[in-house]
Amino acid sequence: MRRKTFDLILTAVGGMLLVVLLVAGVFLTISANFANSQVRSQLAEQQITFPSAEEFAHAKPGTEITPSMIPSVSQYAGQPLLTGAQAKAYADHFIAVHLSEMPYGGVYSRASAALQKDPTNAKLAAEVNTIFTGTTLRGLLLEAYAFSIFGEIASAAAIVAWVLAGVMLILTVLGFWHYRKVSADEEFPASLKEAAV
Repeated sequence: MRRKTFDLILTAVGGMLLVVLLVAGVFLTISANFANSQVRSQLAEQQITFPSAEEFAHAKPGTEITPSMIPSVSQYAGQPLLTGAQAKAYADHFIAVHLSEMPYGGVYSRASAALQKDPTNAKLAAEVNTIFTGTTLRGLLLEAYAFSIFGEIASAAAIVAWVLAGVMLILTVLGFWHYRKVSADEEFPASLKEAAV
């Protein structure tokens, strides 16, 4: 095979890979931006704000702010809930704590089953409603967290695609440069030319 033909084939493949990486970079960047903006806008609409630093300073068991919340939730004190990481912290270390302190451990199915056995119990009905609301909000916040992880993965993949596209661009340019430099009668590999002589 002539070296020029070999170089042209490799350079063409490199060019195609460059196009694929550029398209992947564009789509991954768009996906990351979409996921991140949707998570932020949907969470912003809920207008949830973390308790203030002062409230965390007076944490007591059995109150709105318990000592178990300090390591994970207090870092966001006073901030609006806008990110996936904040949503996870609020869901797992604020709402879940309060749910666990409710009757039946805050498990909706258990509380609902108890209410079905005693449908006239107004106090239990109110607790079931509170458990349902808390469980639903917790689930929605964890879903926002999951989508934020998709956005982070897409963002990281986009960076990789852009870097690889840059490398492939350099290799493709070098391939064209080598294609123009090599003589028309040179064989690849060089041992073929020696065998022919």
